[in-house]
Amino acid sequence: MSDTFKLNINGQEIEVPRHYTLMQACEEAGAEIPRFCYHERLSVAGNCRMCLVEWEGAPKPIASCAQTVGEMRMNRDGSPPVIRTESDYARKAREGVMEFLLINHPLDCPICDQGGECDLQDQAVAYGRAGSRYTLNKRAVEDKEMGPLVKTIMTRCIQCTRCVRFAAEVAGVEEIGMIARGEDAEITTYLEKSLTSELSGNVIDLCPVGALTSKPYAFEARPWELRKTPSLDVMDAMGSSIRVDAKGTAVMRILPQVDEEVNEEWLSDKSRFVWDGLQRQRLDRPYVRKAGKLRPASWNEAFEAVKSALARPEDVGLIAGDLVEVEQAKAALDLARALGIENTDCRPEGARYGRDGVRERYLLNPTFMGAEESDALLLIGTNPRVEAPVWNARIRKAWLWNDLKVGLIGEPADLTYEHDYLGAGPQSLARIRDTDFYETLRAAERPMIVVGEGALAREDGEAVLKAALELANEVGAIIEGDEDTAWAGFGVLHNAAGRVGALDVGFVPGEGGKDTSAMLSGAVGTLVLLGADEMDLSRLPDSTQVIYVGSHGDAGAQRADIILPAAAYTEMSATYVNTEGRVQMTTRAVQPKGEAREGWAIFRALSQVMGQPLGYDTADALREVLRAPQPGDGDEDSEPRPSVFAGFGFAPGAAGASALRKIPASSQSLSDAPFAPVFEDFYLTNPIARASKTMAECSVLSAGLASPVAAE
Repeated sequence: MSDTFKLNINGQEIEVPRHYTLMQACEEAGAEIPRFCYHERLSVAGNCRMCLVEWEGAPKPIASCAQTVGEMRMNRDGSPPVIRTESDYARKAREGVMEFLLINHPLDCPICDQGGECDLQDQAVAYGRAGSRYTLNKRAVEDKEMGPLVKTIMTRCIQCTRCVRFAAEVAGVEEIGMIARGEDAEITTYLEKSLTSELSGNVIDLCPVGALTSKPYAFEARPWELRKTPSLDVMDAMGSSIRVDAKGTAVMRILPQVDEEVNEEWLSDKSRFVWDGLQRQRLDRPYVRKAGKLRPASWNEAFEAVKSALARPEDVGLIAGDLVEVEQAKAALDLARALGIENTDCRPEGARYGRDGVRERYLLNPTFMGAEESDALLLIGTNPRVEAPVWNARIRKAWLWNDLKVGLIGEPADLTYEHDYLGAGPQSLARIRDTDFYETLRAAERPMIVVGEGALAREDGEAVLKAALELANEVGAIIEGDEDTAWAGFGVLHNAAGRVGALDVGFVPGEGGKDTSAMLSGAVGTLVLLGADEMDLSRLPDSTQVIYVGSHGDAGAQRADIILPAAAYTEMSATYVNTEGRVQMTTRAVQPKGEAREGWAIFRALSQVMGQPLGYDTADALREVLRAPQPGDGDEDSEPRPSVFAGFGFAPGAAGASALRKIPASSQSLSDAPFAPVFEDFYLTNPIARASKTMAECSVLSAGLASPVAAE
């Protein structure tokens, strides 16, 4: 039997794979097929019937989304089946379906947040009748409580079940379902319970009508009033593609954009709803502490205070925070080295990776898409459900459809998919050869081992990295070869957007320099924080002078003696490198607040005051420095190496296999202490999120401090 099938669609004969649905075949022929329930990333439901087409000879219209091409029959004379998508028969069928859908739909488009980008509006105009023949009273449905993120007006619901299928199949949290039948059918949550998935906001995008909309965005703006700017998410280290919608000087909402290699078309709730935090607790002018109190100052006054604080370079340290962009990290590092400062670090306390210059040892080499190619995955000291929720959904997809086997060493967690729990700490990693999952890894064609920062940012982090790399080589996760056969199945899952980019520019201790732990213990007299708020700053001696460069009045600003206000990620065009090593850029959507400036510009201006002007005056000139070839390996004959910033994107995975063959040396031994979670609260992991009222509400609900109960 042939793998393809011939069809005659609107008089055009085409040949498509047998696994195609009739809807896909029609679109291959250039026909437009309306739909409500069908979505290419969800299972087929076939319940809205909007995609009806005429199959010549069939007794009734055909739901094209649910009809597989390979199951169709040829005509009696052997000619291909004849399909018509624009015939009077198909048109009347769609008009009838639309008329049924609108029987109970309320006429509230003028006050509906979906207005202007509503599939029901668009398809009612394109495929509906001019009026309705029904004069019956409309049915009303009680609204449901889905938490602080999703607003419900369930009378608008057309029971397409997209939200139900997303929750069950993609999010892996079966909290939405349909009850009753016929006219009484309605979508509801389990016992009126708030949604607990970190991906729940995606049901807003999936809903083709206004039944599920954004609660924080309700009645804020109309879509045609918004400036739409493609950009990059920095709430985790994935680098998801987003669109920032702004009105005036304020960001009004954040939506996902399709990026098949990173976030597909999903976005985590933190990334989607954190936008109100961009308006609150902002640093919009410089401050200098005088007589124990922070007082507003001019930039010149602040720079003079900084110049005095940096008078002794050997007693100065710089720590880069989780959200630092590459340009700021590069400018700060260049100024530090020009002043003779060697105490620089971008890693969390206890972390020792990244100083050997082997980039592959701190990247997610198999890439996010590698989870779908792998057949066995071992997670060490990481919980991707909270550290990278969208990638966790991809792992679930691979588990669901590709039979991916998953093992976990670390804190027990509900990952939304079945997995073998192998233990809590490094000793479980040492004893993994005695488990059945070790044999699963050895038998796998493309095993994958991923280590989280929870396993690396600790006293025995070097030993854990060494043990994980040894295991990766032992089970065949590192395969050298050409582009098609090579496999670099070892990677590190970071949780901070700025970490890899800062490591790539060399923001680690210089010769004899002190690391983050030492600097926070009082080893330096002056500490410069580049948006570093996730550290335990209470350990700093009172005598340590703190200079804070950042966008929000968070922990670092409260401890600071000098504050230099910086732009947030939606207010600048800046470079980031995600945990895969993919070079990406944000785009400015709104202007910086008040007197705030981009991070690199602050250090460029400061360099002039310090008498060590940096060699670039614009962001483009700075990026040219970043793109310049790097020095060779030290030999006189060695060729310069291309910079990782030479272009956007990257050559995935396979290039790192040879580098991962070399096991790093370590004098440490594995401890008995279990791996600890990277952060305590998924919703409050950075200054922007902690300034968000919406994230605070989510945090309270997730902690179980307040939860709605079912009506008696």
